[in-house]
Amino acid sequence: MMCISEMRIERVNRRAFIKMAATLTGAAFLLLIACSSAKAQRGGKAEPNRIEFKGGANSTTIGGTVRGEEQAEYVLGAKKGQRLVIKLTSVPAKSSVFQLLGPDNDTLGLEFDANWDYSGKLPKTGDYLITVARPTASKGSSRYKLTVSVR
Repeated sequence: MMCISEMRIERVNRRAFIKMAATLTGAAFLLLIACSSAKAQRGGKAEPNRIEFKGGANSTTIGGTVRGEEQAEYVLGAKKGQRLVIKLTSVPAKSSVFQLLGPDNDTLGLEFDANWDYSGKLPKTGDYLITVARPTASKGSSRYKLTVSVR
């Protein structure tokens, strides 16, 4: 049988344990949030930017920069039978390339390492993914302009 002082000590220990567990749980949660934020800031996968045309327009030009192994991703909704025209220019010249994937990740016959222009009739309705990157993994950067037209 426990005496009164032993019961008080057990109650105090139980409260201390609960308080410590709550503190550790909160700290673990804050650490998880901090790590997630750091990953997003250091190249975590972001959603592609959606390409939209201003009222009445059927083309747009997007500018950006890719450094090292970075990639810039854009998504464009288009319909079967429409003609898609893509032109990529960069500084230094030909320091950026693009890849075009169809709604089912179809490559549409394009290689990833040497695309600067594309013109073709789209085979399916859906979202098309355009990825801009440097053709080499070496250090450096490339400023690009991506012109996209749909007719």
